[in-house]
Amino acid sequence: MVPAVDRLWLAVPAGTLAAATVLGYAPGSSDMATMLAITVFCVCLWIGTPVEPWFTALVCVGLVGVAFSTDLALTGFRSPATWLVVFGILIGEAARDSGLAGLVERVVLRWMPGRVGTDAVAAYRYLLVVLCLASLAFAVLVPSSLVRVLILGPILVSIGDLFAERRAKVGIFLGPLFATYYGASGVLTGSLANIIITGLVESGADVAISWTEWALWMGPVMGVGRSLVVAAVAYALYRPRDPDGISVPEPDGVLDVSGREKRMLAILLVGVGVWATDFVHGLHPLYGALLVALLAFTPRVGVVDTDVVGEADFSIVFFLGAIFAVAEGLRRTGFTDLAATELLSYLPEDAGIALTLAFVVFAAVSLAFLMEGLAVASVLTPVLVSFAASAGVPLAPVAMIEAVALNAYFFPYQSAVMVAILGLDVVDTVELTRMATVCTVATLGLLVPVQIAVFALFF
Repeated sequence: MVPAVDRLWLAVPAGTLAAATVLGYAPGSSDMATMLAITVFCVCLWIGTPVEPWFTALVCVGLVGVAFSTDLALTGFRSPATWLVVFGILIGEAARDSGLAGLVERVVLRWMPGRVGTDAVAAYRYLLVVLCLASLAFAVLVPSSLVRVLILGPILVSIGDLFAERRAKVGIFLGPLFATYYGASGVLTGSLANIIITGLVESGADVAISWTEWALWMGPVMGVGRSLVVAAVAYALYRPRDPDGISVPEPDGVLDVSGREKRMLAILLVGVGVWATDFVHGLHPLYGALLVALLAFTPRVGVVDTDVVGEADFSIVFFLGAIFAVAEGLRRTGFTDLAATELLSYLPEDAGIALTLAFVVFAAVSLAFLMEGLAVASVLTPVLVSFAASAGVPLAPVAMIEAVALNAYFFPYQSAVMVAILGLDVVDTVELTRMATVCTVATLGLLVPVQIAVFALFF
């Protein structure tokens, strides 16, 4: 591991050199070259991580403000997507403090059939499927994959301790976490990539994709289907070998559900109700998250004290603000139209929606090897908005398939969520990389063709 100070000395000169090269050779206006230089410089810092991503984001906002305008620099902080994430962080803190996550463990173990509890392989299979589906349901209730991972992690470690073999502990830990992360592609509010992409599409093309529309098109294949694929991968890689290597405690008495847990669940369901009826009222998903956050923190009605807000980490907001500023800057300076034209030149005429969507997946996955997935969204999405218009392809499926590609990783450095999973100190880099690689290959090889076929049939 390279120390942070050394990475700073490596990343800053590399970023500066790259930015200077862009300034010297970028086509178009000087404004475009300047915006590209700022983008490349900040992306180099995000890749090298010599400092925290939020610090680089502040540098980015400052550079955009000085080089262009305060209005452009702060455009991301006015985005509904940014505030949806803020309210999602508050919801996560409330869910954690209310004890709701612990209820998952108690319910899953109580519902386990007695005959399953005596066979480690059967118990592992049962727990894996149930926990993966429960984790997917959690993605509907709590926005932000990072928050869900931090909530579910300790619960999965506790359940994994039922098994004697380490391989089973790893599978029970990684399977549900990947389900709530990868399966979140099927829920608009479940993934930060989904939120950022739809926010950029709405601001750049004035095309709004509703929560119900996203769930209808993406939920069956990329939500339920992807979670089941994750469970199958975790079963194939980590199922226990010793059928006797399990110890399940006997259930004691009636399942005890506290009043706080009941109220928190009811409040979350209110939010889901608002999201699921957006085709009636037309409100942005942030209002559902806002309502849940208000109810959770309201005295007497809510479940947690306002002091919990002080424990929340809102540094991701600066990262989002920088991402939206970069995207808007690239659009205003004309780079996105130029890049879209260049991209379009690689596609044959009358390529059709299927080939176009496959090309979008290839472009997104390729870029994700070079920079963090959310940074890819900031650079690629504005380009794809112009690209879709030029290619004559509906923007909604382009945005959805991009979100899938930006939620399919191979290595931890590609995603802040995977770094957080590694930071829980349960699995090593090799185990995490193997799980991510197999899940991604299965997604790209099995599920993406199915999803593209669905879009090709109905759009």
